[in-house]
Amino acid sequence: MKFQILLIPIVIILSVIGFSVCSYVVEETDQVIITQFGKPVGKPVTEAGLHFKVPFIQEVNRIEKRFLPWDGPSNEMSTKDKTYLIIDTFARWRISDPMKYFLRLRDERSAISRLNDILGSETRNAVAKHELIEIVRTSKDRVAKTDQDLVKGIENVGALYPIKIGREKVEQQIFEKAAEKLSGFGIELLDVRFKRINYNETVRLRIYERMVSEREQIASRFRSEGAGEAAKIMGKKERDLQEIESESYKSVQEIYGGADAKASAIYAEAYDQNPQASEFYTFLKTLETYREVLGNDMSLILTTDSPLFRLLKSPMISSDSNNSD
Repeated sequence: MKFQILLIPIVIILSVIGFSVCSYVVEETDQVIITQFGKPVGKPVTEAGLHFKVPFIQEVNRIEKRFLPWDGPSNEMSTKDKTYLIIDTFARWRISDPMKYFLRLRDERSAISRLNDILGSETRNAVAKHELIEIVRTSKDRVAKTDQDLVKGIENVGALYPIKIGREKVEQQIFEKAAEKLSGFGIELLDVRFKRINYNETVRLRIYERMVSEREQIASRFRSEGAGEAAKIMGKKERDLQEIESESYKSVQEIYGGADAKASAIYAEAYDQNPQASEFYTFLKTLETYREVLGNDMSLILTTDSPLFRLLKSPMISSDSNNSD
């Protein structure tokens, strides 16, 4: 009786061990290849759940079922126009044919190595077939804003050369070529993209120099336009000043002319009223003229009939002398 009681747990334990050895569980994220003495047996198990195998002879090989990442190393590549770029790519892939994948690659490490070779090679070939602008710009339908939209009248400043396909098409070419080759390994390539594109150091310096040259050209354009506007403003100012001065001079001359006319009228009226006072005024104005004209170093040549010479010849006014007498 005691022996039977001890035997029951032993049987249960052995049953559990035997069941665990003969069975295996396939997860939702896995697919399984059963091998016997290293060779695949039967079809791949892709449905999740509990499955059975021959213990100790058959072995379970689990293969990933989910989408897998591939992040390639940065490689220096030359474009068609001999511009060296450092391109970093990434891709997404999955195992579509587990049997073919297992027979040719066995594990994920070998698959990554094969992806490095194929994707790296196709990327290098695609880049070498196209100009730099095709790799950098996204698509030919995208219209980028350039300096020519801001600076009119300057040719080839910040100009972007026309493209034929664009970066998206180049990535599509890499995808199509690589997917065809990877399908032979049971791998389905889902997507390939350029993650980062950097210029080689020598290329970067050349591009910076070109950018500086373009900025200087734009600045020179702005300076010349500013100098032209300044010249227009100064010219307008000088013209306005000349107009103001001419109008002022005209007004002054008109005032002077009116004053002279009034003075002449006053002189004429005074002369008509008192000829003697007029002669006295003439005498005073002549003396003032002497004071202004004659100087210490002045030599004056006058004719005998000159009004200035008349007072020098006869300083006394005849009418005044007659009155005094």
